[in-house]
Amino acid sequence: MKYQCEVTIDLPRERVIDLFDSTDNLMEWMPGLKSFEHLSGEPGQVGAKSRLLFDENGRKMEMIETITSRNLPDEFSSTYEAKGVKNWANNFFYEEGPNQTRWVADHIFEFSGFMRIIAFFMRGAFPKQTMATMKLFKSFAEKS
Repeated sequence: MKYQCEVTIDLPRERVIDLFDSTDNLMEWMPGLKSFEHLSGEPGQVGAKSRLLFDENGRKMEMIETITSRNLPDEFSSTYEAKGVKNWANNFFYEEGPNQTRWVADHIFEFSGFMRIIAFFMRGAFPKQTMATMKLFKSFAEKS
C-alpha cells in the first residue's frame, strides 16, 4: 500500500526541522507513544536503530525505527517494523515562504501474516492516522 499526505505549517522550515528532529518532542505529537529507546548506531544518523513503544487504549505495540536517509532540512526517511508490518516513511520539507513549511510524507506499507487481512479491511485507516499525526505535529509546532 502506498499513499502520500501533506500539511502546511506556519513556521519557517528551520524551526520545523528543529522541532521534528528532536526525540524529546516525540511524545508531544505521536499519539500513544510511551517510550523511545536508542538501540544502536549514532543517534539521529543513517543506520541508527531505536525502539518505540506505543499503548493506544490498551493495545500495546513495539516498533523498530531505522533511519535510512538524513538530508535535513530537505528530507528525513526511515523504516518502521512491527509484527506483520514494515513501513517506509519518506518525509520532505519545502519552504513555502519565509514563515511556511510544507511537509510531504510518502509512505509504503508491506504486510505479512494476519496483518495482511487487517490491512485489507482497514486500508483507509492508515492515511487517516498519518494525517492526524501530521496535524498534531503542526499544532504542537505552531504553539512552540
